[in-house]
Amino acid sequence: MSSFNAASFNQVVIEEFRANAGRVGGPFEGSELILLTTTGARSGKPHTVPLGFVREGGTGGGHLLVVGSAGGADRHPAWYHNLLSRPLVQVETGTEEYEAVAVPAEGARRDELFAHVVREEPGYGEYQAGTARAIPVVVLQRTHEVPAGEGGIAGKLLDVHGWLRAQLALVRELVREEEPRGGPASLGLQLRQHCLAFCHTLEFHHKSEDAGLFPYLEQQHPHLREFFRRIGAEHRVIAALQEELARALDAPGAGFSERVERMSRELEAHLDAEEAQLLPVLRALEA
Repeated sequence: MSSFNAASFNQVVIEEFRANAGRVGGPFEGSELILLTTTGARSGKPHTVPLGFVREGGTGGGHLLVVGSAGGADRHPAWYHNLLSRPLVQVETGTEEYEAVAVPAEGARRDELFAHVVREEPGYGEYQAGTARAIPVVVLQRTHEVPAGEGGIAGKLLDVHGWLRAQLALVRELVREEEPRGGPASLGLQLRQHCLAFCHTLEFHHKSEDAGLFPYLEQQHPHLREFFRRIGAEHRVIAALQEELARALDAPGAGFSERVERMSRELEAHLDAEEAQLLPVLRALEA
């Protein structure tokens, strides 16, 4: 007898989902699904799974909730471990695709949301009854959306900068909210997940600039060589701050809020200077 291959089954569902605007047949016929794409915690590769979901506000809307039930198994599913390591995920609903930060609910909020999930989909209560682990409820928080603006490379630069500014502002707000509740000895998952998403995106953005955009622009505009050297040095300073911030998530200590504030000052000044110098150059290239 052949054994069940979950990966092959999931791939069939994924292909059907994408071919039919989110509608699938078989055991999921009539059910609403999403496709959740996480980044492998060890492999670094994209990993897509079809999942059922419940809306936080019921049929009235709100964030989407996904549940790490794994069919009632005693271990969390792989996609849950992935999003703890890399919180930025892609969500496909069949009619749209968007980026989200995946935030597992904690404590009383987890219990409240799980009760809501069970009211909507009682089968999850049966899964919980069959395992000693607390089945996670993950809130998919759509990330900051930059209003449609100019196109081209200049527009993309502004989009990324806007995303980084918005996520850092949210992190600062969450730090201020957590401090009165016991200080920085431990961080809630809401703050941790958004902070990690910010750090990972910032690292990728600066590496992409250093390896691709800046060498190309320097070839076209040799007079900007010194500017790119200075910006590269700023990238290294910000990278060191980002690494400190990421390490501090597991043991934040008394200086965590100061680290966040220093990162904010350094990054805002860096982004402002970069935009002032580069946007005219990028717009001229595309004129």
